[in-house]
Amino acid sequence: MFGFMMKDLAMIKSNFKLLAILIIVYALMGLSDGMDISFVLPFMSVMIMISSFSYDEFNKWDSYAATFPGGRKDSVRAKYLATILMMVIITIITTILSFIIAYNKTKTFDYEYTFLTTLGNIFGTILVLSFMYPIIYKLGIEKARIAILVIVFGIVILGGVLINYIDLSTALNSLAFLENYWGLIISILGFILLYGSYRLSLHFQLNKEF
Repeated sequence: MFGFMMKDLAMIKSNFKLLAILIIVYALMGLSDGMDISFVLPFMSVMIMISSFSYDEFNKWDSYAATFPGGRKDSVRAKYLATILMMVIITIITTILSFIIAYNKTKTFDYEYTFLTTLGNIFGTILVLSFMYPIIYKLGIEKARIAILVIVFGIVILGGVLINYIDLSTALNSLAFLENYWGLIISILGFILLYGSYRLSLHFQLNKEF
């Protein structure tokens, strides 16, 4: 499985320059009081990993991996672990930069804000990963792009309709008692989403015909 992970990371190494540029842009914008784009970096790590599916499909990697004992399972596991590794590394870099930028501006560290921002970025990235990967394993990367676009467009429309009938202030007030537990709740929910996504992707991959 380690070899499968290295294969995924090797295929996307040409995109590391893009991540480096985004990190530099984030640092410069932060130092110059620009918009906070810290959420973009972990998200881009997932989008770059998604590009590896195109390489796999073009080179018929899944058919080759299926010839190994446990190859299908290891290929899915490696894809998730490689993505998580990328996300963790980028998140650590982003968090360190956030501390440096904050200290440069105020000469103090706002640990709570940085923690909550980092946790929110990780959860948002996991949400994207958990949503996209099973669709890609089910439909293939080309069809998945169309399906994801349709689903996201549908969610946006549905959200726009529902927001006119939902009193958000009442909903938020009813959840006020959870204020001190958001960190724990988001962590548990993120793990559940990620594990459920992995199991679903694994199911699709194990039942796929090549």
